[in-house]
Amino acid sequence: MKSISRSRAMCEWDDFDTAAPQIRAALAMADGPATPPFLLLSEPGITAGEQRACSESWTAARLLAAGPLRASLAMRFDLSTRSRIRVGYLSNDFHEHATAHLLVETLEAHDRARFEIRAYSYCGVEGAMRTRLRAAFDAFADISQLTDAEAARLINADGVDILIDLKGFTQGARTSVMMLRPAPVQVNYLGYPGTLGTGVCDYIVTDRYVTPPSSASAYSEAFAYLPHAYQPHGRGTPLRARPSRAAAGLPAEGFVYCCFNQAYKLTPFIFDIWARLLEATPGAVLWLSAAMLAEGNLRNEMRRRGIDAARMIFAPHLPQAEHLARLQLADLALDTAPFGSHTTASDALWAGVPIVTCAGDTFPSRVAGSLLHAIGLPELIAADFDEYLEIALGLAGDPVRCAELRAKLAANRLTTALFDVYAYTRALESLFEDMWRRRLAGAPPMVIGAL
Repeated sequence: MKSISRSRAMCEWDDFDTAAPQIRAALAMADGPATPPFLLLSEPGITAGEQRACSESWTAARLLAAGPLRASLAMRFDLSTRSRIRVGYLSNDFHEHATAHLLVETLEAHDRARFEIRAYSYCGVEGAMRTRLRAAFDAFADISQLTDAEAARLINADGVDILIDLKGFTQGARTSVMMLRPAPVQVNYLGYPGTLGTGVCDYIVTDRYVTPPSSASAYSEAFAYLPHAYQPHGRGTPLRARPSRAAAGLPAEGFVYCCFNQAYKLTPFIFDIWARLLEATPGAVLWLSAAMLAEGNLRNEMRRRGIDAARMIFAPHLPQAEHLARLQLADLALDTAPFGSHTTASDALWAGVPIVTCAGDTFPSRVAGSLLHAIGLPELIAADFDEYLEIALGLAGDPVRCAELRAKLAANRLTTALFDVYAYTRALESLFEDMWRRRLAGAPPMVIGAL
């Protein structure tokens, strides 16, 4: 499976159609090598149920291996009532990272009269965001040099009531700490758009658009529903003045389609649609995130579709503030599938750039749709990819309609639910209280939150 992962990062698509059968064959092998669950999130045709099967297989072997250590630790929990619920956040991303940018204002908005929040960080990167995060927590522990057992003992000794895993199966994760069960309630939140498998977390924080009730069988965790989008984001991030198009490497004229998702999320099918958009929109360009390993292949793919590869412009990595400033130059963001835009969708909407999406049947394919509902722009959610193409072309070919949509977005970003961090945090805290109340009562996890 390493070859598939490498091919995706490089956008080498010659054997793209054989990946899903390979993955299914690997999942069917009882004694075969375990397939990394993250790999399945970006594979077309893989269902949420198959994603769960992969996570269950991946987790079961690791839980079995961790069993003796977990038993020897003999974790004990204080299940008495208290004035403040102690919440621990476990992550490798407490620095200049997308997760930190999404979450920091929620951490700062927590009600300290009702909650004590603690960070358990296993990344030693310092900087301005790290300093800000340290100030947001009641306590900040660097566990990067601790073993899993030592980290679990610390979390348990700190009396954490609810432990939040912000990484799941993403790069650098230490889900192995969660598997030692150092807290009485454990939660899968924000970092991984899927289930972690039985025995890791009790709940997954989500919303009813991303994971409808009918999808519950594809998740080992109980749904903890927020009333709007599950993804946090506040209104405190300033938007600097946009640079000139020339300074951003864009032509002086022409419609700008953009997608700043990582290269592994791109697929031949989506690229076909984007090539059709460029063909039908004279003078338009496609603005993508720089990807050193993939750019040559992407240029070749665009030429194969009969489009001048020079109409693709690769944007270099910039600090978040500078990126958001230049992002305002885009006219329309284009979502990918089946692994769609997550933080990149929030970035676009905050910068005032509409995004068109086509929601699928899995968590990672439905995030942009969730955000669009929460910001009052459901008309940008296509029922299928023909409509996706139609919406994008309609906006590119009608400057008045496009300007009206951008004006609507500009108003909604300050008045609708999506970026209302205080209402979001109160709803999240209500979920935490429900989780803790059920644990004190000895009740098993169940669906909680917004109806």
